Amino acid sequence: QVQLVESGGGLVQPGGSLRLSCAASGSIFSGNAMGWYRQAPGKQRGWVAGITSRGNTNYAASVEGRFTISRENAKNTVYLQMNSLKPEDTAVYYCNLWPSPFGVWGQGTLVTVSS
Repeated sequence: QVQLVESGGGLVQPGGSLRLSCAASGSIFSGNAMGWYRQAPGKQRGWVAGITSRGNTNYAASVEGRFTISRENAKNTVYLQMNSLKPEDTAVYYCNLWPSPFGVWGQGTLVTVSS
């Protein structure tokens, strides 16, 4: 059974930081590239960052230099360190396969950037 469980979201002031975690079942995580995606209110879900099984990373232009994706293969977990957060980063964040997401999504974790 495929499971994706995101956590770590919350309310943070502009300029602040958060670290998101995603625990994935072994069947979807092992040997696959993983990515973070986000859906802002009233907008479609979009890609944020991706990491290959070997640790090579890629980022959307809007988060390059501020966000860092990483993975811990022994724990089937992928992380997203978010620094210098902006109000436009407010969204529900999800993890999934990258670049082609699996058809099942987790519940996501809400990040709100506001003063």
